[in-house]
Amino acid sequence: MLFRKDRAEGARLLREELGRPGIVLVPGVFNALTALMAQSLGFKAVYVSGAAVTASMALPDLGLITMDEMVRAVKYIVDAVDIPVVVDIDTGYGEALNVMRAVREFEAVGAAGVQLEDQVLPKKCGHLAGKAVIPPDEMAKKIRAAVEARRNPDFVIIARTDAVGVTGFEDAVERAKLYLEAGADVIFPEALRTEEEFAEFAKRVRAPLLANMTEFGVSPLIPARKLEEFGYKFVIFPVTALRVAMYAIREVYKTILAEGTQASWLDKMFTRKELYELIRYYDYEKIDSEISKYIDNIYKSGKALRHGQGN
Repeated sequence: MLFRKDRAEGARLLREELGRPGIVLVPGVFNALTALMAQSLGFKAVYVSGAAVTASMALPDLGLITMDEMVRAVKYIVDAVDIPVVVDIDTGYGEALNVMRAVREFEAVGAAGVQLEDQVLPKKCGHLAGKAVIPPDEMAKKIRAAVEARRNPDFVIIARTDAVGVTGFEDAVERAKLYLEAGADVIFPEALRTEEEFAEFAKRVRAPLLANMTEFGVSPLIPARKLEEFGYKFVIFPVTALRVAMYAIREVYKTILAEGTQASWLDKMFTRKELYELIRYYDYEKIDSEISKYIDNIYKSGKALRHGQGN
């Protein structure tokens, strides 16, 4: 489908995944093109990482971008793909009422669900020191507000707790249970430090769980098959694509600067044909041609009719 029409479809598909066995690998994306690439390779959902979108704007992940900026980015992504789009909305852009508006806005542009965290604003990357968490009852209010705000019951609410690195593992477990009671569909324990913690959390919190396999943080990189054995339903790779892309961009720029040509990179590039096929260039051309033919036929028929009447 060239132009997506049903904005509730993503939520329905994501909700169906919650009811199926097996873990779902969810790559992080930061624009429509990376999301389209993920879909073309067969991923079942994508995760719009707040950190990655913020970095793509040359800003740090400190809650600096606004809800409107994120909604705009998500709309482009949703319009480009047919798979569910899960959105990182950080702390919800404020308190409970702000969360309600955020849910309405992201649902309206076709997001399948949102992830909300219990950090104090301004937030920090979940794998850095110096972060703080709000009281658990305040986060529970935000989760309940999100549940009450959604128009589509399939829209998925993911509750993230950053408590492990602040108040400890036990508090994270208790918070997760409270967040489930408040109506969260999925629990996301951020920055677990060992495989044992991932396994123990899954034993203690009986709910669909999301694991974050971000690079260069405090969590070990655990293969999806092992996370599935522990009991996790989703695993995200939030900034992986952006980091790899920036590495490649740096290296090709260095080559151009040193050699004055990109020729040595041709075999590492997406070709023009590959790019056009990914963005469905030829489908757009076909539609444009069909519309032109249709109008030409109308014009010719009308001209012939008018000419006949004139006689």
